[in-house]
Amino acid sequence: MLYLVLFIFSVILTLIVRKIAIKKSLVAKVSDRSSHTVSTPHGGGIALALTWFLGISYLYYMDDINHSIYYALMVGILISVVSYFDDLFELSAKLRLIVQSSVAILGLYFLGGLEQINLIVFSIDNTVLINIFAFFMIIWFINLYNFLDGIDGYAGSQAIFLGLAGYIFFSDSHFLVLVSASLGFLVWNWHKAKIFMGDVGSTLLGYNIAIFAIYYQNGNLENEGTSILVWISLFGLFVFDATYTLVLRKFNGERISQAHKKHAYQRLNQSGWAHDKVVKYSIFINILIFAIVYFISNALISFIVVFVLLSLIMKFVNNKKGFE
Repeated sequence: MLYLVLFIFSVILTLIVRKIAIKKSLVAKVSDRSSHTVSTPHGGGIALALTWFLGISYLYYMDDINHSIYYALMVGILISVVSYFDDLFELSAKLRLIVQSSVAILGLYFLGGLEQINLIVFSIDNTVLINIFAFFMIIWFINLYNFLDGIDGYAGSQAIFLGLAGYIFFSDSHFLVLVSASLGFLVWNWHKAKIFMGDVGSTLLGYNIAIFAIYYQNGNLENEGTSILVWISLFGLFVFDATYTLVLRKFNGERISQAHKKHAYQRLNQSGWAHDKVVKYSIFINILIFAIVYFISNALISFIVVFVLLSLIMKFVNNKKGFE
């Protein structure tokens, strides 16, 4: 019942946000970087965020969520608020980075830091080294999710996939809250989108995934530690695309801060694939990734298989639309 209520709340709240955005002319205008052709209301991720925080707070009230991950996830309020203002006023990159760094530090504080990195073959236990890695991982996940939020239904469907995968693996209720909040938003964001998520939603989702990865690597009373490679694999579609694109643009001598349309999903769209076709294929790829991670118990081997799969997919994308 809780998840149905949250889903309905997310649907209604997204509709309200959309009406306000239209009334206030808060629309994403078409630009050279856009994958859409019609100016569309944005900032709909605030409905997803409010539903998410309401849902996990109810779980906290019912003592159905570990306190450390609850506090860490609630830190996401800070990045949601700042990202919402960024949607409205385009804040400076320096201010955004300061906020992201603060959120990363606070999240790690409430989780007790990253205790180790379990790579199956060996573990890295140097506290300073692994927490520097965790700090930058959180910032990277925040930004890469934002980079990959560019076509109808893509970011929302990815959140639903990760929520369902997390629930199947760990059976924790907060994953179903994530699914409910994201699904309610997706009702209005599916092709053709009637409202966009905006930074307020995408940065929060990226932060959440990073917190999940660290929390489940550490382990807790309910489960043993799970290799961080599991979450990187499950998140692999976004991680691989964003990282591959960033590295290649750097090698090409491009300004990293400059807007572009070179992510794999954007190039597929440019090659003639409609938004819904790209998203449907991404869902299929995520199902394959889930099967690999689920049925190959060794996290390192499954990570390698996922990496090979995504490399082949990127080769396919490059053949459809070159990296220019």
